[in-house]
Amino acid sequence: MTRPRVLVTRRWPQAVETKMAEVFDLTLNTSDRPLTEPELKDALGQYDAVLPTVTDRLPAAVFDRASTRTRILANYGVGFAHIDCEAAKSRGIAVTNTPDVLSECTADIAMTLLLMVARRAGEGERELRDGRWTGWRPTHLIGTKVSGATLGIIGFGRIGQAMAQRAQFGFGMKILVQNRSPVPAEVLARYNATQVPSIEDLLPDCDFVSLHCPGGAANRHLINARRLDLMKPGAFLINTARGEVVDEHALAQSLWFGTIAGAGLDVFEREPSIPDALLNADNLVLLPHLGSATRETREGMGFRVLENLTAFFDGRAPRDRVA
Repeated sequence: MTRPRVLVTRRWPQAVETKMAEVFDLTLNTSDRPLTEPELKDALGQYDAVLPTVTDRLPAAVFDRASTRTRILANYGVGFAHIDCEAAKSRGIAVTNTPDVLSECTADIAMTLLLMVARRAGEGERELRDGRWTGWRPTHLIGTKVSGATLGIIGFGRIGQAMAQRAQFGFGMKILVQNRSPVPAEVLARYNATQVPSIEDLLPDCDFVSLHCPGGAANRHLINARRLDLMKPGAFLINTARGEVVDEHALAQSLWFGTIAGAGLDVFEREPSIPDALLNADNLVLLPHLGSATRETREGMGFRVLENLTAFFDGRAPRDRVA
């Protein structure tokens, strides 16, 4: 029996690639660079399955072709806003993602950013490496206490709840939640959290705000100049969700003029391009999209894709189908 032809658009952990090659007729993108839209469009005519990542943009134009061989886009990652799912659906192409497996490690990175920006760790490391440290003194790099502070979480799915777990039980933080749908009372009680009706209700009461909502057009610039102005002058913004959720120009203005105290970002609107206004802001901690970057998680994501693909080509419903 002919094995399905499968394209992996970026390099994955070796253990996953090896297992994939045992099951499918596998093609790897050995250059490990993002594929262009014309290349992705061409791939839809050559492969039974294409396995994209967040770096692969699949707008409606990619699906505009005379014939399509691809039957499934098995996305490596939980977010799928980079795929025009309606266009895929119109071509009879299924779309899956990889939820659950990256929740804990992404929450770890969110808490890392929160601690780093609150305690000015990035500034301190740069000072040390530049040879500018003159020794301990009482007024040096005074930061903000995290324990007991109020954390606002926007988006209370798996990752938002994992963040609340760390904040509540690790640092005794008060948790406020804004979510697009009501959170069950028993879930809120698990973290001693309170749900508020809107983002506008949440922002003024928080010392830290952590974003864990979906990306995509609906949430583009969810955090804009108007909402940043609602935050406390001493508050911090953390984003490990999607870059487009934050208006980067507005954030840069807030950081430079001190209308908020600082921010921590793991994702950016035009990755890997980052505006100079952000790069040069001392009160900003930046990481290169490391949320899921542990061996355990990246392998887990790949094996979740394999599980979805195997189910699909066996005629069963993939557990993580999103379109």
